[in-house]
Amino acid sequence: MLISEQMAAELAGEAAMTRKLLTRIPDNLMAWKPTDELHTISWNATHLVEIVQWVPGILSENEFDFAPVGGQPYVAPEMTNLNQLLDSFDDGLTKAIAALQGVPDAVMDEPWSLKMGGQTLFTMKKGDCLRKWVFCHSAHHRGILSAYLRIAGVQFPSIYEE
Repeated sequence: MLISEQMAAELAGEAAMTRKLLTRIPDNLMAWKPTDELHTISWNATHLVEIVQWVPGILSENEFDFAPVGGQPYVAPEMTNLNQLLDSFDDGLTKAIAALQGVPDAVMDEPWSLKMGGQTLFTMKKGDCLRKWVFCHSAHHRGILSAYLRIAGVQFPSIYEE
């Protein structure tokens, strides 16, 4: 079995937990945040949506410059309601899983770089990048979003339980 096929199956499982958490966000709490210094629920939820959308680019490109010299900087989307979040997440997940299908193991060993203004922030193998910046990063932001929702008074069972 290809590494990409294993990752596709793992991504589907991780995404199911993410989606389950996203469905628990009440629209009236999108702008809520625990303190002025922290991000809103909407920002964290939108970031979870963004993360899954990174998969095709990591696999098909060798780098991403989010503030290219002389070009337009990346601007994160703003999603303010649950339906918008879920639609975008589902679309991104479909594209991510499709991008993983049949990717040779050799591609997972290719270097991928994140840049800002032409400066390389880091370079790592594409497979390692997917593990760290998609899988682990998603789990991290699911934890933040779970904590925010509970602090805001939203009660729900664990996303790990059926």
